Amino acid sequence: MNKITEMLLKILTGFKEEFVGAYNIRENGRCAARQSSPNIRIAVKTDEPGLDIHIDSRARGETVYIPACVTQGGVDDLVYNDFYVDAGADVTIVAGCGVHTDGAEDAAHNGIHRFFLENGSRVIYREKHVGTGNGPGLKRIDPVTFAVLGPGSALEMDTVQLGGVDRTVRTTSARLAAAARLTIRERIQTDGRDTARTDFTVSMDGDGSAVNLISRSVARGSSRQTYRSKLIGNCRCSGHSECDAILMDRGRVDAFPELIAGCRDASLIHEAAIGRIAGEQIVKLRTLGLSEGEAERRIIEGFLGGAAPM
Repeated sequence: MNKITEMLLKILTGFKEEFVGAYNIRENGRCAARQSSPNIRIAVKTDEPGLDIHIDSRARGETVYIPACVTQGGVDDLVYNDFYVDAGADVTIVAGCGVHTDGAEDAAHNGIHRFFLENGSRVIYREKHVGTGNGPGLKRIDPVTFAVLGPGSALEMDTVQLGGVDRTVRTTSARLAAAARLTIRERIQTDGRDTARTDFTVSMDGDGSAVNLISRSVARGSSRQTYRSKLIGNCRCSGHSECDAILMDRGRVDAFPELIAGCRDASLIHEAAIGRIAGEQIVKLRTLGLSEGEAERRIIEGFLGGAAPM
């Protein structure tokens, strides 16, 4: 691994010299390091770039790391990672991507992650995205996530874009069987002339299934964000989506929520709020000795749940 990769890994995963357990580190479209564990097997795909990650039902409290880094311009990385989670498994998956360029060429990563959860399995999926470097080349990250949740399974997704990403299209779709639970927490920061588009589509197809989708975003500079969510209730189910955004400078956020109830026993709710930081919040923190910039940073950190601005 080069020094930029190590720097990005620290931001994305808290990397400290080495990972413990199962991991695969992707650097500029190639494997930089890989290791399986007794209960988590990482295999290279034979038909397309990427991995098949098989998680055994005996896996309990284990973590697998699957970060990807692009450390130079001129790299447009594409990878397909499939996660097969056996019945009863309970694991944490730490992914995320960092792109860096100091030159005029773009640096890009497109990670397509597909999850297949068997009965009663539980997965916590954490990913961070960040762009670094001072070159004029664009830093692009376009993640795609597709999940199939079996009966009684649970997937908790915590996804954060820390900043520095010039262009991003974030697509997530899921299908839920009976009593399956999906929780998604998304946090995005944009600045300058960044653009970010988020698309969520969740179909609840089994009785007792539920989804809770929360998106928080901050748009600075002249950046623009577009948010779309579609919750589809085809049975007795419950769905909740919430999108909240803070506008700063000349930032813009467009939100398009959609609820589709195909069953009279479906309960679907959407909440949305877009606005600027309240002036009294700034004043209150400044009376405690903070500068205006420090006060804004503190408010944004709280709003984004601890994801500090880059």
